[in-house]
Amino acid sequence: MIATLPPIPPSDDVPDRLSTLLERFRVQAALFHSGPLCGRHVFEPQPGRAFLHILRKGEMEVHHPDADCITRQLKVTAPSLLLYPRPLRHVFLNAPLDGPDFTCATLDFDGGARNPVVQSLPPVMVVPLSAIGELDGTLHLLFAEADRQRCGSRLLTNRLFEVALIQVLRWVIDHPDAAGVSHGLMRGLSDARLARTLVALHQSPQQAWTLPKMAAIAGLSRSAFAAVFKDVMQTTPASYLLDWRLSLACTQLRAGAAAKQVATEVGFADTASLSKAFRKRLGLSPRAWLATL
Repeated sequence: MIATLPPIPPSDDVPDRLSTLLERFRVQAALFHSGPLCGRHVFEPQPGRAFLHILRKGEMEVHHPDADCITRQLKVTAPSLLLYPRPLRHVFLNAPLDGPDFTCATLDFDGGARNPVVQSLPPVMVVPLSAIGELDGTLHLLFAEADRQRCGSRLLTNRLFEVALIQVLRWVIDHPDAAGVSHGLMRGLSDARLARTLVALHQSPQQAWTLPKMAAIAGLSRSAFAAVFKDVMQTTPASYLLDWRLSLACTQLRAGAAAKQVATEVGFADTASLSKAFRKRLGLSPRAWLATL
């Protein structure tokens, strides 16, 4: 097993690690419940749909009947945020009367299952609200808007859920161990050296990236960079870059952009190179892939 270099704490010269990601792959929140939840409630998995539940007060049990790699049953006893970034059936078991108080929203991430943020998070995150201090102001306003009917309240509540999600993702980057993130993109963004390279790749995928160029941005030798990248990201730099370009291509093609334009903008030499990459990763040509949507 390759050992990573000692971690380097984030510093002022580390660029913004989230903005490019969330600008390229937007998320839309939609409030669907605010108030007590009594008895048994089942949240069925839906493709491309995530859930963000905020337990405001009370306690409950959560069951994951279909899960084989996470806790099948847990108890939440303090105000907490429960994030399900990917489809996963979950069941809330609450008191039959005067159940715990929730504010809940669905989240739709651009790119669905190929969204790089979605891919890099654990199947479920349960975080006490007290762990993320900067959420206080956002949640105070979110709860106030969710609890009353005023002009624009639903729209404002949806936007505040999106703000809360950004604050949670920022916390994940700063506290990957507490968030249960052991590897992948969010773990890489928590490392100041890898973050510099990852942000550069995200911002300029069309550049002719080489291993020496990536390593230089990280301030590491080629061998050290390749080893740390593989250990943290669980893939090679070249493979990650290909996946990033394909994720961007999928988003643009889904939006109706022409394959020729997409290929150039995301870093492929031509449409033939784009098609080859599609077949390699997805087993389909871009046109055949679009037909499956």
